[in-house]
Formats: sequence, C-alpha cells, structure tokens
Amino acid sequence: MNRIAVYPGTFDPITNGHVDVIERASQMFDKIFVVVAVNSKKTTLFTDEERLEMAKVSLKNLPNVEVEMFQGLVVDYAHKKNAVALIRGIRAISDFEYEFQIALMNRKLVPEVATIFLMPHEKYTYLNSSIIRELSGLGQNVNEFVPDFVAKKLKEKFKNKNN
Repeated sequence: MNRIAVYPGTFDPITNGHVDVIERASQMFDKIFVVVAVNSKKTTLFTDEERLEMAKVSLKNLPNVEVEMFQGLVVDYAHKKNAVALIRGIRAISDFEYEFQIALMNRKLVPEVATIFLMPHEKYTYLNSSIIRELSGLGQNVNEFVPDFVAKKLKEKFKNKNN
C-alpha cells in the first residue's frame, strides 16, 4: 500500500523552509503531492502558473514528489488522491494555534486523513514567504533563503516592478 501525503500551500514564493519540510516528508511517505493553492481572494506577488513552476523546479530532485495546482478544500483533494495525511509546517506556537483549528475541521470533514505537523530545520524557523517578498522588494539578497531558481524569479519580478 502506498502511503500518500499532501503538502498544501500558497508558495508565494516557495522557500528553503518549505523545501526542508517537503524533503523530510518525502522520506516518510511513498508519494507527496505538493499542492499550490489557488485562492481568488488572496493577492499574490506571483501568478498561479509562476508559483507552480517555482515549486516544480525547486522540488525536481525529489522523485516521489509531484506538484499540482488546486482550487477548493485541500482535504477534498487529499481524499481524491487517497492520501493518509496532510503535511503542515510549524515554525512557532502562533502557527500551531491556527493550524490546529484547521486540522480539527479537516478531521471532522474527512476523518481518514490525518494532519502531520513538521518543524523545519531551526535555521528556517523565522522564514516565511512574506518576509522574503518584502526583503526582495527592498533590493535585499535572499539567495540563502530560497532555491536558486526562486531567487532569480524574485529578482526579475522586482526589476520589472521597479522600472
């Protein structure tokens, strides 16, 4: 039996913290679906297609990881994929409180899909996509915080926005 997990996120952009969690999850499960969430109510720096491309390129070295886009309830997606778990990254207690509420609701909706919380390596605990966007927008080098392809895309995005 294949043990399948789903790791959802906006990934605007994907960071080394995300990659770290996905790499560790890929050792625990036979297959990981990384789901780039499409949310029409959320304004993102990158388009859905750009976020999908950055995630695919950043995770291409993981043979049991597949990246897809999805709009709707992630727990429904997980159920359709026969996943046994949703993976969520937790950096701080504030993350846990929010994620715990979502996990309880997901368990109510689809009890057979568990939520697994993974902490990133401690060097990534302060890292999130909002900080990366802000730093990059202010011209700061973010190469140590994101995969190379993402750093290149951030430079291009802000070069175009500042011209």
